[in-house]
Amino acid sequence: MKTFQFKAIRAKQAEGHDIFCFAAEPADVLGFSEIDRVGRQDNGELKGFQRHQVAPHIKEIRDYLGREDALLPNAVIVAFLDNVEVRDLGNGIADVSISVPDGQNRPGFVVDGQQRLTALSGIRKPGFQVFVSALVCKDYNELRQQFVLINNTRPLPKALIYELLPTVEGLPERFTARKFAARLVDRLNFRKDSALRGEIRQHTNPKGVLSDTAMQKMVMNSASHGAVRRLMQECGRAPEGLVAVEENAFKLFNDYFRAIKYVFGVEWEGMNPKTSRLRHGAGLVAMGFVMEELCSTNLTDCASDYDKFVVGLEALKPHTAWTRGSWQLNDVLVTPWNGIQNTPTDINFLTEYLVSTLNRSLRALEKAAA
Repeated sequence: MKTFQFKAIRAKQAEGHDIFCFAAEPADVLGFSEIDRVGRQDNGELKGFQRHQVAPHIKEIRDYLGREDALLPNAVIVAFLDNVEVRDLGNGIADVSISVPDGQNRPGFVVDGQQRLTALSGIRKPGFQVFVSALVCKDYNELRQQFVLINNTRPLPKALIYELLPTVEGLPERFTARKFAARLVDRLNFRKDSALRGEIRQHTNPKGVLSDTAMQKMVMNSASHGAVRRLMQECGRAPEGLVAVEENAFKLFNDYFRAIKYVFGVEWEGMNPKTSRLRHGAGLVAMGFVMEELCSTNLTDCASDYDKFVVGLEALKPHTAWTRGSWQLNDVLVTPWNGIQNTPTDINFLTEYLVSTLNRSLRALEKAAA
């Protein structure tokens, strides 16, 4: 039999339950507890309760925890059914003894933190400890009940997380593009010289109308394969270069939305996503690709990006149905103006229609001018 000994802090909560917290190395936690993954027995009955591993999430945690300055303040929650003894020492301190009999299952079950433990099991960090919050359950039903209650808490709103991103350093790589987009959207929403000042709905600006995630999607698309990407290539990724990229990207998007407000005034001013699809998430993302097309188009007699945007949008305007009428999206697909939904399929259809119509309209203008 293997025995694990820990000094723990004990809390008084529900009558008849032991709740305590201690620090342990991940290998020890996996030595006295197991991750009981959900599945079905041969007879169809449910067994276990933990979701299966999420490989990208585990890799992200592992990449972060591999750093020397990595911290993990979140406690792993483990529930025990037996083979654990808690001896009170007074003043909220206790000795905890966990026994793992040879050839038998481990007595603990990981209720929360399985991805963290799995990530830690794949790296070598001698002496690195995690906090373990532990409780003793009277049976397996109560253990599963605790799992449901603990994991059913409401997560932080995505809007709040995205709004916090620009102020946080050292985040995992997948946040990099979103962080740049969030910072640019912040500027568009709060700078005094912005055409969109106060227009974007964020956690700190709930009265805004435009979707912050749609606006960030516009920026991320541009940064991935559009005008903002070209700005990054021109300015470089050094700190001073990134400052220039942000300022130039702000000017680009600001000019574009100034042009939208000028050309589509009636469909824009005072409207919301329900009354104008131009203010809708699908419309915003699709119009982002229109901006990219105009940025790569050479329109003579246009002294600035703003002038180019106005010329292009005026050519496109007669073929749009933002507030009334219908969209002739292709030879067979016709949908009411408000039938456009914020789905990948509808966004793709609308984008293809707007970009192809814009190009035809611009060619017609060039032909007329010639």
